[in-house]
Amino acid sequence: MKFSESWLREWVNPTIDTAELVHQLTMAGLEVDEFVKVAGDFTGIVVGQILSFERHPDADKLNVCLVDVGETEPSQIVCGAPNVKQGMKIPVAKVGAVLPGNFKIKKAKLRGVQSFGMCCAEEELGLAESSTGLMELQADAPVGTCVREYLGLDDTAIDVDLTPNRGDCLSIAGLAREVGTLTRTEVNAPEINPVVASHDETRQVALNAGNACSRYAGRIIKNVNVKAATPIWLQEKLRRSGIRSIDPVVDVTNYVLLELGQPMHAFDLAKLDGDIQVRMSAAGEKLTLLDGQDVTLTDGTLVIADQSKALAMAGVMGGEASSVTEETVDILFESAFFDQIAIAGKARSYGLHTDSSHRFERGVDFQLQEKAIERATRLLIDIAGGEVGPVFVSENTEHVPAGRTVELRSAKVESLLGLKISDEEIQEILTRLGLVVASSTDSGWVFEIPSYRFDISIEEDLIEEVGRIYGYNNLPRTYPVADMKLLAEPEVESPLSAVRSQLVSAGFQEAITYSFIEPKLQKLFDPEIEPKALANPISADMAVMRTSLIPGLAKALQYNANRQQSRIRLFETGQVFIPKGDELQQIDRIAGVVYGARAPESWHGVKESVDFFDLKGDVEALLGLTGALDTMEFIATQEHAALHPGQSAKVVKDGHLVGYIGAIHPNIEKLADLPGAVFAFELELGLILQGKVPEFKEVSKFPEVRRDLAILVEESVNVSKIKECIEQNSGEFMNSVSIFDVYQGKGIDDGHKSIALGLTWQHPERTLNDEEVNQEINAVVTALDEQYQAKLRS
Repeated sequence: MKFSESWLREWVNPTIDTAELVHQLTMAGLEVDEFVKVAGDFTGIVVGQILSFERHPDADKLNVCLVDVGETEPSQIVCGAPNVKQGMKIPVAKVGAVLPGNFKIKKAKLRGVQSFGMCCAEEELGLAESSTGLMELQADAPVGTCVREYLGLDDTAIDVDLTPNRGDCLSIAGLAREVGTLTRTEVNAPEINPVVASHDETRQVALNAGNACSRYAGRIIKNVNVKAATPIWLQEKLRRSGIRSIDPVVDVTNYVLLELGQPMHAFDLAKLDGDIQVRMSAAGEKLTLLDGQDVTLTDGTLVIADQSKALAMAGVMGGEASSVTEETVDILFESAFFDQIAIAGKARSYGLHTDSSHRFERGVDFQLQEKAIERATRLLIDIAGGEVGPVFVSENTEHVPAGRTVELRSAKVESLLGLKISDEEIQEILTRLGLVVASSTDSGWVFEIPSYRFDISIEEDLIEEVGRIYGYNNLPRTYPVADMKLLAEPEVESPLSAVRSQLVSAGFQEAITYSFIEPKLQKLFDPEIEPKALANPISADMAVMRTSLIPGLAKALQYNANRQQSRIRLFETGQVFIPKGDELQQIDRIAGVVYGARAPESWHGVKESVDFFDLKGDVEALLGLTGALDTMEFIATQEHAALHPGQSAKVVKDGHLVGYIGAIHPNIEKLADLPGAVFAFELELGLILQGKVPEFKEVSKFPEVRRDLAILVEESVNVSKIKECIEQNSGEFMNSVSIFDVYQGKGIDDGHKSIALGLTWQHPERTLNDEEVNQEINAVVTALDEQYQAKLRS
């Protein structure tokens, strides 16, 4: 809210300067965006009156004016403004005056005619960003008076950025209440007395919108002189609050809105058809607004209507058809209370934002309507005259907000704020804010909440008010003290930090992608699962919740590849969201993608592209952190829709699916605009972090015995099955099985492969002899032959 400091000081005038006032408001939670002078720096500007004028003899667009500036003789001034007229009073810069920007006025000769001064527009005084003509002053402005004093321009415009819960401060009255409380200064609100009615005409008002409108006040004022001039003091207060003066009726309603915080509207009484009704609009109903915009109302928009048509969009903007014009004689003032929810979002849905909607969306005092009408009536009849009727009020008591009370315990204040504030000070702070002590209790008080404080409903709200007014910077620094014990880390589980470190050491970089992804991308990588759609997505590219981490990583990889990154390794840990009936499962996973060269570019390296087995090695190193790699198994699969059917495998642990690894399907590479062969893995974190506790085993001091075997098996036989068979049939002293060669080609039948294995035995207490080892070898060869038809290669 933007307001004039001098206007605020009419209500409450603490003995602090502008900078301190701004600081206190900000520290109390009413953040000041800016504060600026209402006019530029100038001297020597006085009120002048144009006595006469005539065209410049040598310039069509210039006038030679004779101006009375309060001296013995009038001054001759050449002026180019288009709105020059005889008798008008204007600001005049006399010779020697200094305008904003240190522009000094001197005697001048314009096209051969002497000029002794300058007639000024608002722009030239720093009162407006632009202007089209001279600034016209009130007819009663005293000639020769300093303009700065006459207009009260030694003032500051303060712009406060209020949070949505502080609608009570969207007025001079609300801000004065805050400043008075903060500075312990008395608030001197203007006295608002009822205006005595001189006629008895009213209108019936039907409230047909339930709790959307529970109170509606009105008053008819006849024979109003709409063409009367709004006083300069009122115009200036509006201007310094960012509102343009229009006519006395509109200016008065805007003034009351700024002063008391109650939006008002005025109808031309002659344009109303019968009585007033507050109702919901019908779908397709038309309304032309005050700004000339034609809108088609949607079903459920709150409107003010007469017996034949909608007159205004309630709480937002009036209609053009019933607006006050220069021909208006009789008016109907309205002042209503609208429910916040009924108004919230309506203005935005029509592409509008008004001062009224801004206030009603945040909450307006439901006891303010009659007071606002009385204030507006007094202002209007003082300016434009008129015959006043009685105030008529319609009220739906069932839906008028009820009074509220909240209990406050002094011990709770100390507990939350961390210091002891005396009961007297707590009570004074809250009563200065307008709260009333309903009763005292053994532990504190019960406060009645004023009707303008919609944001106070629980004890913590009251404590926040106490802390805010006491001063956040006055609260002591306290640190929590707790007797805490360190939790033991289970040895059987690897920490996530170790997993991340392992991948980083392998050349990966951690990425963080959004949990929301594009529906097309989701369907491309995981077509079998219907993702959870967001009710209110940020954008079309973030409309569903991810069921896999790979799409986000693939998009990040594409982004980097498009920026000349030729070797990319990314990983991410995070949740995926799998719909299951009415529930949404949130599963922790880890995933990674690799692309480009196997090793960084180097003078001694051979440039080779990364392949499936490079990524498999990284994943095996990851799985080996828990010491349970021997429980993991890689099984070739074609079941993952996003992976190449010939270069993919599923990772299984003790019969449970852990995840998948493989090359991204070529079709998906093309559709997702990936740069080339990309390999990816995705594993469930909960399964890979669980391992087994290492057990001590004494190192044997006796020598190992090694035997090498070369066997021929069918190409489809998995090497891990061969190793498993050997380990099961090689006796209790088998130490290790290693594969050191796999060969296919000349000398090997089609559909077969040669596998060379190194088998090592070691006895813990003695040296094994050849007979024992040969016996184990024979058992292994026999088992391989029986299970996989493996033959020794000659």
